[in-house]
Amino acid sequence: MPENRLMTIAEATDLIRAGRFLMVAADEALLRRLPAGNWIGGTIPYFMGNDGGVATRDKLFVTEIPTDAGLPQIRTYDITSLDHVCVDGPANGYSLIIIPAFSGTHSLYARKAPTFEDMFIKPVVGWIAGCHLDDFGKVAPLVVSGPELAFDGERAVVMHVPLPDSQYARIEIFNQMNQGQGAVIRFAETGFSATECEIDGQRQNLAHYLQEHKSDVRLPLVADYNGASVNVSIKGVNPAEGRVDFYAPVFKDVEYRLASPVDFSSFGGAQVEGESPLWSCNCILNYLYCGLEGKRTGPLTGPMTFGEIAYLLLNQTQVYFTLDS
Repeated sequence: MPENRLMTIAEATDLIRAGRFLMVAADEALLRRLPAGNWIGGTIPYFMGNDGGVATRDKLFVTEIPTDAGLPQIRTYDITSLDHVCVDGPANGYSLIIIPAFSGTHSLYARKAPTFEDMFIKPVVGWIAGCHLDDFGKVAPLVVSGPELAFDGERAVVMHVPLPDSQYARIEIFNQMNQGQGAVIRFAETGFSATECEIDGQRQNLAHYLQEHKSDVRLPLVADYNGASVNVSIKGVNPAEGRVDFYAPVFKDVEYRLASPVDFSSFGGAQVEGESPLWSCNCILNYLYCGLEGKRTGPLTGPMTFGEIAYLLLNQTQVYFTLDS
């Protein structure tokens, strides 16, 4: 079975020197100790390991990528080329993507990914690199292209992986949030922050509304996309400035409601049937709000990220993918 676990720098180095293709998540200092090779990486020190949730700067989460149908390609994309990420993917296979949080590519992907050519035709899955929360605002999230040991805070790094004709990639999303029955919220502009908006048809300041109604801002705004719930998590509320910031953009003229209340302490994670997924990730907000340090959430392990990618950018979800026949 391919490796998919927390490991030491020595174990990861051995895999790289053996020529394996890898996706790596770790604190920046550890990533900088790895040799050049066939890997892509991103910064994050939070993980769901086999023994439960953990914050560590001493281990890396390493996922080995099968190469049964040929060698994957590793490429980087900036804001001028990001819309080609799916076009460049294999006819049968998948693309693993890591994007640095709060970068231009993060914003562009969040806003424009649904319009990218071949999106939803070719599978793309991955995560948003982040940092330790103690370093938030002081340390830039980074991604790494392993062949050149190129660290980057603006470009996305992608591994395009071909599959045999007998296999296909299946991406799954686990979202414990559902759209609540409260006020309908609409925004006049697409963006990562908002001030004025339309709430039940009346123009109001969103920050003041949330404060006045004592809203639980751990709950995201949720949009219903043809039966699928898509979360936009609240990063912060500043009543003094009348501004609400989000971890993903709200979209113009989309109907949002706050999520229905949930018992964060009872979060159990996705229930997976059949073979273990090749890779998965979970949201840093689930780690924080659900108190996952030291707790397990079922069979899925992987990084706790600043955003999840399952075709689109997601918040407060678990994402995993399998290789099916």
